[in-house]
Amino acid sequence: MTKTKMKSAPASAGGRRAVKRLPKSRYTRDEIEEIFRRLSLQRPEPRGELEHVNPYTLLVAVVLSAQATDAGVNRATRPLFAIADTPEKMLALGEEGVRDHIRTIGLFRNKARNVILLSEALIKNHHGKVPANRDALTALPGVGRKTANVVLNMAFGEPTMAVDTHIFRIANRIGLAPGKTVDDVEQNLLRTVPEHYLLHAHHWLILHGRYVCKARKPDCEACVIADLCKFKGKTCDIPAPIVPVG
Repeated sequence: MTKTKMKSAPASAGGRRAVKRLPKSRYTRDEIEEIFRRLSLQRPEPRGELEHVNPYTLLVAVVLSAQATDAGVNRATRPLFAIADTPEKMLALGEEGVRDHIRTIGLFRNKARNVILLSEALIKNHHGKVPANRDALTALPGVGRKTANVVLNMAFGEPTMAVDTHIFRIANRIGLAPGKTVDDVEQNLLRTVPEHYLLHAHHWLILHGRYVCKARKPDCEACVIADLCKFKGKTCDIPAPIVPVG
């Protein structure tokens, strides 16, 4: 998951996030329902593209994916997870061993250190298990809110919204759930996306942004919601046929 710097909403003096009025979606409820109906038909069983074998390896993979591509992370983690798929095995491998496996990934030294530290914390505080709790996850070294949301969604089936660069771009570009910060977009999407689509919504939006509504040049002709889209720069008003993607 390639990551760029996006601002988070500031906390108040008491540590609580200030309640703020978020921009409204540019779409009606019926239009939003239709957007996600089509995305769900196109990808009935959406999956994240980071390879993993259990909640622990998912957590590690997401931590490694910051400022890196999923493909690059997968190339590094295949041999790593073959020998270290638990916190205990990762500690036995050691920081130098982790570093040797992930040196093709950006910021590999800091990431190797965090993988060892979070493994230690899991053993010490959670009996070697990945906790199904956002606060416990974000207390782990190298784990932020987005990483926690990915793990909660993919490993534990919680309807979270992990906002990455693709989701942040789409939410603002097409006016689905505008926001100036990652937190704003997350909260706006959580209130905008119909509840029955929320479990898979972040995957649908990520994959749509990665393969269709691309950063430099959106492929509007391949877009199944082209007729509904309110992006001023779109080049097509005719929706692409809905062809299920595995």
